[in-house]
Amino acid sequence: MRLGIDIGGTKTAAVAIGADGELSDQVRMPTGFGAEAVVATALRTVERMTQLAGVEASAFSSIGIGIPGAVDGATGRVEHAVNLGLEGLDLGRRLTDRLGVDVRVENDVKAAALGAHHLLGVADGIRAHSMAYLNLGTGLAAGIVLDGRLLRGGHGVAGEIGHIPIDPAGATCACGQRGCLETLASGSAIARMWPSDGAHPARDLFAAADRGDERAIDVRERFLTGVAAAVRLLVLTSDVDAVVIGGGLAALGDPLLDGTHRILNEWAASSAFLASLHLADRVQVIPLGFPAAAVGAALVGEHQWQKS
Repeated sequence: MRLGIDIGGTKTAAVAIGADGELSDQVRMPTGFGAEAVVATALRTVERMTQLAGVEASAFSSIGIGIPGAVDGATGRVEHAVNLGLEGLDLGRRLTDRLGVDVRVENDVKAAALGAHHLLGVADGIRAHSMAYLNLGTGLAAGIVLDGRLLRGGHGVAGEIGHIPIDPAGATCACGQRGCLETLASGSAIARMWPSDGAHPARDLFAAADRGDERAIDVRERFLTGVAAAVRLLVLTSDVDAVVIGGGLAALGDPLLDGTHRILNEWAASSAFLASLHLADRVQVIPLGFPAAAVGAALVGEHQWQKS
């Protein structure tokens, strides 16, 4: 069995994958803040999973962690995970020392890309599927799997397309640039363009647009255009067979997918080049509730994922 743990800003989720590829029941618990609390959360999660599986930690063939921030996949060091209070933590080494099992660590979006790739492989029987996982959450980022291998890049920033400027006159991004893709297609973008006190601002936006609110329609269109632009960018730069939309905003489901398809098809209607790429046919939304980052984390320990 392979154990995967997704450590998020507020909650941690874990899942085990059996030799047959089947997933175990998930474990969820709150995530602590700060280095010691994050380590303690990971250890509690492993303990709970061993209890459910009825085995010792050493029985897992691999243990992987998906976590926000800049991650050195070779050493397991995590930096700049500000939502977790981490500026520098040798998470992989500390967990390996405590558990006596090699623990691999990967950025959460890249881990989720592996999870989505696994799902495509199970569904389509294609393990070498080239795909991009487009994570739409508070921010925007992507994880890319090419020819069955995770693309990390020379400095670990491959897939950080949210910080590619597309509008010189656009809003200032948290990264300091102006008009980044993230300023249009993300949860933070919706919060800026459509302030809401509701628990689900994106759903509120789409509902208001469906009711005919002209301002909501305009904001929704800008958001969907940003998502479509991200899809186009990923295909043009890496020519992936599929773009799987995940992250918190993927819960919008069909309205998100249908709107993205509509805009991609409109672009194709005015560009023979884009029409030849069949962009809309490559896009799908990850099934609601699928623990992509935890599943991908379980696969991080496998040899093939250690190389770009």
